[in-house]
Amino acid sequence: MAKKEFTFKGKTIEELNKMSLNELAKILTARQRRTIKRGFTEQQKILLKKIKSNQKNIETHCRDMIILPEMTGTTIKVHRGKEFVPVVIELDMVGHYLGEFVLTRKKVAHSAPGIGATRSSASLSVK
Repeated sequence: MAKKEFTFKGKTIEELNKMSLNELAKILTARQRRTIKRGFTEQQKILLKKIKSNQKNIETHCRDMIILPEMTGTTIKVHRGKEFVPVVIELDMVGHYLGEFVLTRKKVAHSAPGIGATRSSASLSVK
């Protein structure tokens, strides 16, 4: 079977890399278009500069950074709130935010109920 080539709204990755930021904004959704139109924050500009210089071990708190085509193939450590989680940027992530791929809440795992938690726990023997 032939491998299917990645396209983002009908554009190949080479075409996306050749596009300017304004041309890319036209094919993104409204929220991302508005963010690009307003301009990036200073932290986002610093992150883009690190990515363009092929710097290793990039750590960032910019969870609101839009994933651009030039970021593909890099690994960025995104802050979860307590630690940095590595995210490998793939082609199908273009147009999303970095924070979407690093969840801030962990799954809650409850154990058995404690004494006095429910009416049924009153029948448990206390030793």
